[in-house]
Amino acid sequence: MSNYRRSYLPGGVFFLTLVTYHRLPLFSKAENVSLLRKAIAKMRTENPFEITAAVILPDHLHFIWSLPPDDSNYSQRVSRLKVLFTRSLQKKRLLSVDISASRRKHRESNIWQRRFWEHTIRNDDDLQKHLDYIHYNPVKHGLVSCPHLWEYSSFHKWVDQGNYQPDWGCCCGENSPQIPDFRDLENQVGE
Repeated sequence: MSNYRRSYLPGGVFFLTLVTYHRLPLFSKAENVSLLRKAIAKMRTENPFEITAAVILPDHLHFIWSLPPDDSNYSQRVSRLKVLFTRSLQKKRLLSVDISASRRKHRESNIWQRRFWEHTIRNDDDLQKHLDYIHYNPVKHGLVSCPHLWEYSSFHKWVDQGNYQPDWGCCCGENSPQIPDFRDLENQVGE
């Protein structure tokens, strides 16, 4: 059996990756993105924290969460998010009933992979690299040609705050984008 060790730092900032079961493109449907957002909002009322950055892709999600000073329990929040979203699909009868014996035994649906990926943000440079990774991810996966074209991303919020130029990573018009180098993050992102 694998020995999973997670880093828990009160008040920490964490990069997280959650992946759908068998990479099912659940979030290619706007209705499911809406259900996810509602699940996140409910979870945040129960256990407050800040969502520093996020991107919703068809088959996985990336977040950067900043926890309150006395709290390190992002695992509980991830678990709750998965439960709330899964229940919302059940209520809408959007869940497949074909669930393996192993998943039934562990009381799991066929919505999420069992595990999730976590990385503790160490400093400002590490944070910037992970922000860039999140915001460039739709381009990396060939979903859009430029970060500003992806609707389900915090990129727009970061542009509005003046932290990114609107044409960052963009190839629209005459732009020749500088593509970020993510090789040093390959073991940290869980894709």
